[in-house]
Amino acid sequence: MCGIAGILIANQVSGAENSRHYLQLLENMTNALSHRGPDGEGSWINEQQDVLLGHRRLTIIDPSEQAAQPMHYLGRYSITHNGEIYNYRELRTTLEQKGYSFRSRSDTEVILAAYDYWKDNCLVHFDGMFAFAIWDQQEQVLFAARDRFGEKPFYYYQDEEHFLFASEMKALWAAGVDRSIEEKMMLNYLTLGHVQNPLDKEQTFFKNIYSLPPAHILKCRMNDFPSRIHPYWKLNKETRIEITSRDATDRFNDLLGKSVTRRLRSDVSLGASLSGGLDSSSIVSFMTENSSQPGFPFPQGRIPVFSAVFPGFARDESGRINQLASAFNLESHQIQPGITGLISEFEKLCYHQEEPFQSSGIYAQFKVFELAKTQGVKVLLDGQGADEILAGYPRYIHWYLQEVLSRHKLGATEKEKKLLLKNHYSFRWNIKNIMAAFLPAHAAIQLEKNEYRRITHDPNISPDFIKSLVGHEWEGIHKPIVTKLNDILYFNTVEMGLEELLRFADRNSMAHGLELRLPFLNHELVEFVFSLPSQLKIHEGYTKWLLRKARTDKIPAEVAWNTEKIGFETPQQQWMQDPALIDFIQESRRKLVTAGMLAPSVLQKKIIPKPAYDENNQDWRYLTASQFI
Repeated sequence: MCGIAGILIANQVSGAENSRHYLQLLENMTNALSHRGPDGEGSWINEQQDVLLGHRRLTIIDPSEQAAQPMHYLGRYSITHNGEIYNYRELRTTLEQKGYSFRSRSDTEVILAAYDYWKDNCLVHFDGMFAFAIWDQQEQVLFAARDRFGEKPFYYYQDEEHFLFASEMKALWAAGVDRSIEEKMMLNYLTLGHVQNPLDKEQTFFKNIYSLPPAHILKCRMNDFPSRIHPYWKLNKETRIEITSRDATDRFNDLLGKSVTRRLRSDVSLGASLSGGLDSSSIVSFMTENSSQPGFPFPQGRIPVFSAVFPGFARDESGRINQLASAFNLESHQIQPGITGLISEFEKLCYHQEEPFQSSGIYAQFKVFELAKTQGVKVLLDGQGADEILAGYPRYIHWYLQEVLSRHKLGATEKEKKLLLKNHYSFRWNIKNIMAAFLPAHAAIQLEKNEYRRITHDPNISPDFIKSLVGHEWEGIHKPIVTKLNDILYFNTVEMGLEELLRFADRNSMAHGLELRLPFLNHELVEFVFSLPSQLKIHEGYTKWLLRKARTDKIPAEVAWNTEKIGFETPQQQWMQDPALIDFIQESRRKLVTAGMLAPSVLQKKIIPKPAYDENNQDWRYLTASQFI
């Protein structure tokens, strides 16, 4: 886990007379990423002085100098790499059998050997989170790639004379790239809360700065700008396997256990996030099962865990966190984020995030990772991704019921609906859902029209701002045709939803020089889950049924079968009633009015506090958006 940066220069502008200038730009870029790699730095320029690579190091595996980057291999390849390849030991053994030798114990050197042997196909062999760039001196090509789900970032800028890339946009700004807001992205955020364009995964909130999409390769040949990108992996949501529920839970346990075990490989201190819910407690349960194995990475066998608590808040999870800490003999560390800290650290939070975010939950996560750093922990395991692949959010329930109904199983639909209501799930179900079950394409079109109207008829948006984007109103609006539960899970896992959460987590963890590992996002596990019938994901009145069943004897029943937890929630509605935050929001409104984005009339309207997950959370969005213009 590190910070990477690089510059390619066209022949007409490269040369010795300009090398000092570009070396300074590279230094500016890596300095802007110093928080991502506080343990060391390195830079390299090739003999032709037209390729520069930079690196900020966070030492996790192999702290020796042999593992420092940029790293070189076979006199041909040079790499700067951010992330971890968790199965690097197995790949190293395979490559050694094919005649490759290694100077370090690092996963980075394994990437280089794998690329030499398999070329582009090396990526399908990696179980990991990564963003890296390899310069091939012989072929005069830069080969870059990003992991399957987008855990690690890769941003780039290009013109006719340069190609620049980095782990964060602030490094590109440090090199002189213009920082101009992409107005339609901002409009979609202000009105809909969208922080991504599902139809254009390269688009960011800033013009001319692009994000390499997850599961994609980028190739840039010298003097043949612009770069070219293409996918190397695609999740198949149509595959179905015949399997019993018992075999499915056994296979799921095996895959998740293998994923956790690999993610415990570390040469530095390691712990876990613990929210009190099913996902994080499942990860911790697997970690404790590893405590009897050789090389167990926890002192005295106690796993340090880190949590945010909110005493007095209805959604506070401190009771279950304490219960889990006792059940698993954990070393529990807790922090209570509050309104004073949120206000004083908000600019810092936005600096690290670089783009808008939807709720104050991002701040709570920021403080949890900060707490881990104060305790000397450099690697955390976390349960992110489980809700998206296993249908954990209550919003998935009506999609599941529509699938059951569309199969003309009215009795089964009513039975499942009653069981879900009995377990106190909140979900919508009316005549519109019944129609959508049999007319899914029409439902998708109607949902898109609804979003279009929310954008174009928002009374708080300046009419001039809307007029300036005539012809672009539909950009970023997309709803999938959902005929089965897997369709909406795929949309949230691959197209819109999960990647933004991974971006928040990456910036928050790296702000504190901390590596975050996510066992639920092992691609073999995800592929297996997507091959299972919907009835193993929502079943017998429970969301995420497969995980609950798989871990039912391993974690307390009160956690395994709890249906009240809805996510990592803060008392945001209460915070938004604080006079200091109200003043902050009002000042943010004024800034957006001055920028021509909000109508002046918004300044006369009362600020409306909303919970963190409310879709009509406009005032929170105004507060956040104002920090980026």
